Amino acid sequence: MSRRTPGRALAFALALAAGTAVAAPHPASADPIPKAPGHRLVDAYAGAPAAVRPLPGARPPQHPYLAPNGRSGMHADGWGSATSPWSGPLGARPRADSERMALLGGECATVTFDRAGRVVTVCGTFTGFLVKLLDPRSLATLAEYELPQRPSTVEAITRLDFSRIFKDTSGGAYAYLDHEDRLVLADSRQHIVRLAHRQRADGGWEFTVTDDWDLGALVPHDCATWADPYPDGSCDPVTSVMPDWQGRIWWVTRQGRVGTVDPATGTIRSVRLDGEEIQNSFSVAADGVSIVTDHALYEFTAAADGTPAVVWRQTYDRGTGTKPGSVNQGSGTTPDIFGDGGRYVAITDNADDRMHVLVYRRGADVPAGRRLVCEVPVFAPGASTTDNSLISWGDSLVVENNYGYENVSSLTFGRSVVGGVTRIDVRPDGSGCETVWESGERSPSVVPKLSTGNGLIYLYTKDPDGLGVDAWYLTAVDFRTGQTRWKRLVGTGVGYDNNWAPITVGPDGTAYIGVFNGLAAVRDDG
Repeated sequence: MSRRTPGRALAFALALAAGTAVAAPHPASADPIPKAPGHRLVDAYAGAPAAVRPLPGARPPQHPYLAPNGRSGMHADGWGSATSPWSGPLGARPRADSERMALLGGECATVTFDRAGRVVTVCGTFTGFLVKLLDPRSLATLAEYELPQRPSTVEAITRLDFSRIFKDTSGGAYAYLDHEDRLVLADSRQHIVRLAHRQRADGGWEFTVTDDWDLGALVPHDCATWADPYPDGSCDPVTSVMPDWQGRIWWVTRQGRVGTVDPATGTIRSVRLDGEEIQNSFSVAADGVSIVTDHALYEFTAAADGTPAVVWRQTYDRGTGTKPGSVNQGSGTTPDIFGDGGRYVAITDNADDRMHVLVYRRGADVPAGRRLVCEVPVFAPGASTTDNSLISWGDSLVVENNYGYENVSSLTFGRSVVGGVTRIDVRPDGSGCETVWESGERSPSVVPKLSTGNGLIYLYTKDPDGLGVDAWYLTAVDFRTGQTRWKRLVGTGVGYDNNWAPITVGPDGTAYIGVFNGLAAVRDDG
């Protein structure tokens, strides 16, 4: 919460019951995240403004149960394209602002926008998750709703070991805004909740729970303590939720459960993928749901009663262990549905030597041996992995290298990752794939975004620094050529590490970045 002192933060957290709506004051000026020493020793800006060059091609179809494309969630739309229809900042005297959500922690990962352009976000702090409604310009808090604490948070506070928080994707980290501006998420109680926000008679704002579905009858929920994994099966945290095109809410759990909720009847159905783990979100098209586990990529549909049914399953090279820069031993990417009519789906693998971008044909009737379109190795041998989704546009994919990033302590004292960003295109005849360009930009852990309105890819980069300054930049790269156009300093120090959060381009052209101490925003001021 803006302008909260440490003592007030602790009292606030302890006083609230789990799942409590909190009214917030009227918008005020943002409480900026402090910059670490050394910010005057690095460039505030490099490069030159880019021209607006919109990308041709058909956008991913609008999902009938999601907010408009670009507004609905971390991966922007039902296909998970990580694209925005709006033109983001062009680098014309770009201004960087921030709002501190908590003294320690407070990262706002999923960023969505309601019809009026207000920010609806979920911010993870060391005392729990907060759903927040923010003014898009000042970043001041209009309202917030406290979610139940995750077991990993409780254990972190008890043992003073906060590293466990950073690899827990459950409890609300993945959320989406639906077609009626309601935020839908699964909390740490294994409940799926739908939250609406409204303005009160006094002019203030508040969140209210409109629906609450308890998955406890099908999902183990003895989660008093945290483990990774839970060896006795006593707890199975829900990783992510997304709607299908029929209006069912699909959900997945860390221990491989895949299920649906029928909002009209409350009927809940599920299946179990034994021995497989799901730590990523998933994507949905009109004809199916694409889900990746740490062993295989799946295409699902729902039976008449809502029970998930496997259409096909494709294993991939999961390697022999978890790499530095990955949450688990397996693909770190939410599947991307792309191509004409959504005919392809792409992920990355976890091969030991070099990670590969994998493209598959989605059709249910693909002949045996024909599902794999291409398997393209990317980045340096022994130094390649990603735990962020690909960008997809037309028949093109963009992938970044996260190898070496583990948490907010990984890149202090001027350190960085080996880096790398690559664009790969599927050939027009579907006979394979080609590498179009390679960039040396170092984007340690961000979910990047492509503005189809101007043709720029937005990365969050950090270069090594001999003086030990940890400087974080919003970096614009030309989608067509891979050339870096400009960089704008967002901040210095651990408070500006984005720690797996996305960049999100807003309807007004602002680029928002979830960072460790809150939310940063970069917009043109020229």
